[in-house]
Amino acid sequence: MRVLVLACLTLAGCARMDHFGRAPEFSALEGTPQHAAVYSARFPEVADQTGPGARASLWSAERGALFGDRRAARRGDILTVLIEIDDSAEISNSTERSRDGSERMGIPQMMGIPQRANTDLPAGASLANAVQTNSQSSYQGEGSVSRNERLELKIAATVVEELANGVLRIEGQQEVRVNRELRELLLSGYVRPVDISRQNEITYDKIAGARISYGGRGLVSDVQSPRYGQELADIVLPF
Repeated sequence: MRVLVLACLTLAGCARMDHFGRAPEFSALEGTPQHAAVYSARFPEVADQTGPGARASLWSAERGALFGDRRAARRGDILTVLIEIDDSAEISNSTERSRDGSERMGIPQMMGIPQRANTDLPAGASLANAVQTNSQSSYQGEGSVSRNERLELKIAATVVEELANGVLRIEGQQEVRVNRELRELLLSGYVRPVDISRQNEITYDKIAGARISYGGRGLVSDVQSPRYGQELADIVLPF
């Protein structure tokens, strides 16, 4: 048991050791899908170059030509993602319920049977007022939710996979270190080539299965985050 506790404490401490006494380190790009896509070998481009002066034409269909289409379309290409989130929600609920109930039952007259039975009942008991009940209940509840989020960012993403139906899977990673605080932006999802603008940009609302994460690590994030012991106590304690 002691070994298990020491192991947990060691792992908890190692999570912050990467920036103990220094600024947090950047995440390595080597070995990521972006790195593999950018360094992958491409298929040779085939263009119609028959006829004299075809290579010098301004209307060449090649991607590197003056009027060529430079939008991301293949594995390893890079495009810009515009993230402009301005969401707000406000919900308010109110519920009130009340109920009163009263029941009374007796048999004062029934062919003399109650009078005969009353003689055998304990003192003070009578069938004239056999049963009488009263009940009352009330409930009142209120709830409200108010949320406002605003985020404006730009990130360069890499096409890491071309699916069979032509959809592109993209991933992006951006890290900015200011003093000893590292802010990171992660993005992934699926886009259609037709949704990419002529400026090689796409907005976040056109990304299917978008996964956007914006956070950081460092001295400021450590102070704002609860300790592992406190998180464990919040989970384990029932009150």
